Amino acid sequence: MAVINDPAAAEVSLDPVRADLLAALTHPGSATSLANQVGLPRQKVNYHLRALERHGLVELVEERKKGNMVERVLQATAASYVISPTALSAVAPDPRRAPDQLSARWMLAVAARLVKDIGDLITGAGAAGKPLATYAIDTELRFASAADRAAFATELGDAVKNLVGKYHNETAARGRKHRLVVALHPSLKG
Repeated sequence: MAVINDPAAAEVSLDPVRADLLAALTHPGSATSLANQVGLPRQKVNYHLRALERHGLVELVEERKKGNMVERVLQATAASYVISPTALSAVAPDPRRAPDQLSARWMLAVAARLVKDIGDLITGAGAAGKPLATYAIDTELRFASAADRAAFATELGDAVKNLVGKYHNETAARGRKHRLVVALHPSLKG
């Protein structure tokens, strides 16, 4: 997985044809082999591949000589991509602007910060050749009533507050701060 921080790279990746090419290039391919898959002329596919390559979203795997031509074989630099809010820094959501824990917009701002922070951490860990220690919980639950949901949120908040109080050590000389994000929202229907 790669995180796109550059606005120009984000714009390039959001083009529907280029997104299809990125999806197809999880395995190496050339403009010729991809043209049939996406239903475009080879020259047009090559144009889009060059744009993706300029922004580091695909890379050259090999060049094959075919007659008097050279076929360029490319592959996506990642199996999947996430666009960081950094790519839209001027309008990126900031949870500090409206810290209302019951607001869906605040939750989205927190989630955007999470994407940005984890993306930056993945990039830094990759550059340093070190693993990144993270932990996540993802589950679904069904509440019988809104009152049960509210009681659950209160109890969860209390449990997290107790755990933070038990383990947080502001003066730990070799300690490292960690961010904990807990979100509760309705699941999408379907």
